[in-house]
Amino acid sequence: MKYNTEQINGIAKSVVKLVEENLKQKEKSTQPTIADFEKEFRAVLREIGAEALGLFLSGLQTTPGQTIECECGGKLQYQRMRPACLITVFGRIVYKRAYYAGCSCKKGKAPLDERYGLEPGTFSAGMARLMALAGIGFSFEESEKWLKEFLMFDISENSVRAETEKMGLIQDQEEKKAIEASQDEKALQRRLRETKELPKRLYGSIDAAKVRIEPRAKQGETVPEHEDWRDMKVGCFYQAEPIPSIQRSGRQRQKAARDGTVFRTKDHRYFCDICHVDEFGKLVWASGCQVKADLASELVFVCDGAVWIWDLVTHYYPTAKQIVDWFHAEEHLKKLADAALSDQPEHQKWLNSVTEALWQGQVEDVVLACQKLESKHPHIQPTSTYFANNAERMRYDQFREDGYLIGSGTIESGCKQIVTQRLKRSGAQWSFDGAIQTAKARAVWLSGEWATLCTKRALLPLAI
Repeated sequence: MKYNTEQINGIAKSVVKLVEENLKQKEKSTQPTIADFEKEFRAVLREIGAEALGLFLSGLQTTPGQTIECECGGKLQYQRMRPACLITVFGRIVYKRAYYAGCSCKKGKAPLDERYGLEPGTFSAGMARLMALAGIGFSFEESEKWLKEFLMFDISENSVRAETEKMGLIQDQEEKKAIEASQDEKALQRRLRETKELPKRLYGSIDAAKVRIEPRAKQGETVPEHEDWRDMKVGCFYQAEPIPSIQRSGRQRQKAARDGTVFRTKDHRYFCDICHVDEFGKLVWASGCQVKADLASELVFVCDGAVWIWDLVTHYYPTAKQIVDWFHAEEHLKKLADAALSDQPEHQKWLNSVTEALWQGQVEDVVLACQKLESKHPHIQPTSTYFANNAERMRYDQFREDGYLIGSGTIESGCKQIVTQRLKRSGAQWSFDGAIQTAKARAVWLSGEWATLCTKRALLPLAI
């Protein structure tokens, strides 16, 4: 155990007595259950925690001096031991600390608050962390209920929203710093000198998903009649490793029989924004610099065939290997067959033939087959251009031989987890900034960097 066993046992016995006395005072027509006991212990431990934390913070206050320096350059005079409240994971706590005032600038100061990042009347860093975690996982309304069930006291929906968006805002600010650093030649050279271990093969993927933005009128304007759907652009850098045969599921074994190797991805680093493609490109570059994508022995981008994506990749990472996601390419063939061939045997025969040709990297044959089918059905959406324009990104036989991942499931999953599961919940309506900040906070969680972001939240300067 972390603490002295004998001391813990003594405290536990005292807690038991408190719970027993409280249960005796309650009239129950039925025999208490284990759930009743658990609830009682949680309640008393929460109250003990609140009282103890208040006493602990008060105890951090050393003997106050009579005067201290003011930020304006003047002098602040000791006034009194002033109480303050804070909302923590134990609920509302009260502590006392030395308070100073009397400067000509009319500002007061509590050095203890500044030293430990305490902002009276608001939430503690630990409480803010839990609120934001609820906010990125559930709707804000659900978060309110979830937190009450776990913490045993009420937190408003708007408070959860504010703390979630604050986390996203901090991440946005960190990304802006990263963008600035990624465009600083001296910073890049210093990074190159300090870097010891470089990734051997790193993957990148980019995609986008629609988010509904609530129409809000500017001052003096009427509210727009229709909502605005915006592209949440999502990117991810990651690594891939083969799945050992003993760990493969039935579906993965079937896939391995054809593909030869089945991969799983790891070390995901997600990033996202709603912005012009040029601005997102800066984030793609900055995020890549943070994971040393530009220094990797081999950088591979697996994406769908969107022109804007490949333009970004070519601009920022011109030497990267470019692969069109196999499943998107296969889906284009199926859509063409569905639109052009109503006869099922003919449909299946044509689709099997061109899919196999594509799998073998024979893109030119696929283009000719598509053009031939399109010439007989001029009314359908042409597909041959898509394959012609991406021919070098579809040499799947060579990609498999070189051991590359050819599916962009990682970014598909990222879009689903960031946008679909959180931003597209039933009835969800977002402000422009709210959608971005919530998505950015959730992307940090999915990237395994939540603790780092929360540390930055805890170190924010107080608004005094």
